[in-house]
Amino acid sequence: MSEAPGVRPAPGLLRSSAVVGSMTMLSRVLGLVRDVVLASFIGASGNADAFFVAFKIPNFLRRLFAEGAFAQAFVPVLSDYREQGGQAAVRDLIDRVAGVLGGTLVLLTLITILAAPVVAAVFAPGFLRDAQKFALTGDLIRVTFPYLMLISMTGLCGAILNSYGRFAVPAFTPVLLNLSLISAATLAAPAFAEPAFALAWGVAFAGLVQLLFQLPFLYRLDLVPRPRWDTRHPGVRRILVLMVPALFGVSVSQINLLLDTVLASFLPTGSVSWLYYSDRLTELPLGVFGIAIATVILPSLSADQSAARSDRFALTLDWAVRGVLLVAVPATVALVVLAEPILITLFQYGALSPQDVSMSAYSLRAYALGLCAYMLIKVLAPGFYARKDMMTPVSIGIRAMLANMVLNVIFVIPLMLWFNLGHVGLALATSVAACLNAALLWRGLVRESVYRFSPAWRAYAGRLLLATLAMLAVLLLLASPAGTWLAWSWAERSLQLALLCGAGGLVYLLVHVLTGTRLAHLRTPRSP
Repeated sequence: MSEAPGVRPAPGLLRSSAVVGSMTMLSRVLGLVRDVVLASFIGASGNADAFFVAFKIPNFLRRLFAEGAFAQAFVPVLSDYREQGGQAAVRDLIDRVAGVLGGTLVLLTLITILAAPVVAAVFAPGFLRDAQKFALTGDLIRVTFPYLMLISMTGLCGAILNSYGRFAVPAFTPVLLNLSLISAATLAAPAFAEPAFALAWGVAFAGLVQLLFQLPFLYRLDLVPRPRWDTRHPGVRRILVLMVPALFGVSVSQINLLLDTVLASFLPTGSVSWLYYSDRLTELPLGVFGIAIATVILPSLSADQSAARSDRFALTLDWAVRGVLLVAVPATVALVVLAEPILITLFQYGALSPQDVSMSAYSLRAYALGLCAYMLIKVLAPGFYARKDMMTPVSIGIRAMLANMVLNVIFVIPLMLWFNLGHVGLALATSVAACLNAALLWRGLVRESVYRFSPAWRAYAGRLLLATLAMLAVLLLLASPAGTWLAWSWAERSLQLALLCGAGGLVYLLVHVLTGTRLAHLRTPRSP
């Protein structure tokens, strides 16, 4: 797609994405270290299932209140206030939003702490068959749930910083969660009769540390929130109106993953943990690239919409889609081919058994099939939210969720009865539903002429296909059987995995360069 006369693409998106991506990469690498530690300490036991459920509940809601629906509703309104109202109006908006968001979350946290057994029964009903596991889950929820309030306020601070181009600080902040959990597992856990409680307290402590970390950077902008409850403020009311439908539309994939946890609670012990470990590996490329690009383009799209720059809006969306596919397609292939080697290298120590690794590998491949869709959802949804169109993604999300429920029945029952792989059916249903969600979002943007295809896409797709096939050939040629990996030491596993990934990545990049891809194609939102 060529630029319209007089329209310049938004500058600095690649640079900003690189900043967010590098900080997120650090966080995700530490997240993998965290999960290696967790796998060693608690493996895939019943207590591990209980902790992962207690951790997933506030973490899921965090995606709604801190990163998902709230950010998608807040950033466009904040952009309007910056364009039209000035600094005083922005400070007034932030104070009211902080008051309403914080007050709501305090009430929600208190209710959840008091009703922890009910929450456990809702999110893990299968645990009711095991009184000890169910009781532990409720106790852990009481400890972990305050994290939601703290991290959601952190999300508010991060959204403000992102709107002002300070992307590095919010992107670095999750590192503190990983450091907290690693410390809790290695230092605090020996002092607890049940190590899962040490991890739960580590989650709560991380929420406080992350919030405090961002406040000095807001102070420099003179935008530290001073919470004031005022639901009548026009900006707050606009955000609430936009946020209610976005609560569903932006987080369908997360809701589907949570449904996986609910259904997995009825499956054999370890199913929740197997899904957790496999999902964590798909989160690495999703977080480093998909969320990084989505984080960067939302303020840009919102500003373009406020200033009626429709051509630049379309260019930015096209750049974002090409950017995520450049990473998502080879990442999908690598995760499918190297599922066992990656899991064995990272997690097969201590309490995690070879059987757990094998089961996690099956669900990792199923989740990986939806990776492109997960990443596309992240960058396509802002195309609606920046235009304050919340209802279209909601309608699409409802259809995707219903499809996921039907697919759960279609996939889980036969896989459970014939192969004892019910958890794989859950992962596969989630991936197929994500593909449907992404396809419908894309079609909606094209129909509204918000997203326009370029003739250059044919050449770009050809280069992407050739580079991915070349990488696949290298991985298949060099990969060793899973049994060989199990016999190696940690150092041998790590070296072999690094060599595999390095060789595959080098061939992928080399083919791209030889077929015409250049850095200039990625630097600004323009045709490849």
